[in-house]
Amino acid sequence: MAARLLLGSAVRAARTCRAVPVPALTRGMAAGGIPTDEEQATGLEKIIMKAMKEGSDPYSMMKPKEYAGSKVDPHLVPSITNKRIVGCVCEEDNTAVVWFWLHEGEAQRCPSCGSHYKLVAHELPH
Repeated sequence: MAARLLLGSAVRAARTCRAVPVPALTRGMAAGGIPTDEEQATGLEKIIMKAMKEGSDPYSMMKPKEYAGSKVDPHLVPSITNKRIVGCVCEEDNTAVVWFWLHEGEAQRCPSCGSHYKLVAHELPH
């Protein structure tokens, strides 16, 4: 008898559930859609994204501009002090790095290949 009552109530419940349309589930973004990276970014990521949009590179993340390495157009090396150690891979397939000190002032040559480097002042982003 109890089984018959349970079966009857289950059938009635199934009929009523099918008759009522089920609303589509949304993730709370029905008005604006999925937020973009700029809208969702916070903190340091947001600062970096704004700077990249303006065209600056605050944390030197992008590949530096390539220079000819001549005396007229030397490789620019940023530094917060008046000297910096520089490594030069003189030939493209060379496995050894030639290290030398670069001092403030005129452009200096690599002792091995003769490529020119110039030290430029660099401000920290913060």
